[in-house]
Amino acid sequence: MNLDLRIPIGILFSVLGLILGGYGLLTNGSEIYARSLSININLWWGAALLVFGLLMLIPGLRKN
Repeated sequence: MNLDLRIPIGILFSVLGLILGGYGLLTNGSEIYARSLSININLWWGAALLVFGLLMLIPGLRKN
């Protein structure tokens, strides 16, 4: 059994990052970010999740 946990973890975080980043792009400039000093938290965390997901996914796929 050749199970590399980096692949499902990378897919999970990449998909979540795309969803959260997409929501951040769609709500850019909205009043919901007034409490966070006008920082688009959803966009930044979506980007961070996407980068982490790709950092897990790419080495996992290169090994196979």
